[in-house]
Amino acid sequence: MSKNAICLWYDCDAEEAARFYTETFPESRLGATYKAPADYPSGKAGDTLIVEFVVAGIPCIGLNGGPQFKHSEAFSFQVLTEDQEETDRYWNAIVGNGGEESQCGWCKDKWGVSWQITPRILIEALGRGGHAAKRAFEAIMPMRKIDVAAVERAISG
Repeated sequence: MSKNAICLWYDCDAEEAARFYTETFPESRLGATYKAPADYPSGKAGDTLIVEFVVAGIPCIGLNGGPQFKHSEAFSFQVLTEDQEETDRYWNAIVGNGGEESQCGWCKDKWGVSWQITPRILIEALGRGGHAAKRAFEAIMPMRKIDVAAVERAISG
């Protein structure tokens, strides 16, 4: 187990979520699974309690803690993409697997975890600042999935 990891709380399907993430994103892998040693408020002895995984290089723990807590947009994974094909691949995987679209490159997976599928060109434009950054920012505001060509046109003016 990693010394520091993100712990994501799930009702009862942390292992399913971890498998989806590790099959979808590069630099990902499934790790150890720990079973509950005794009954607990949301499960029984022998149920999967914890699953370790790495998603896009980030060490994570999925905890099957029950329905008490829900995910929110206050936490999200940001995945930088290199082009429209990669943007489409991740976006479509999340939304097409029971997720939902949001705005400005954000979407939620079917477990409620938020993802920012963000083309690198947008981050680079924002980092440079100035008029090109403003145009790029304004271009993405009405978008759901980011249109890379539209961002490129906005940057160019």
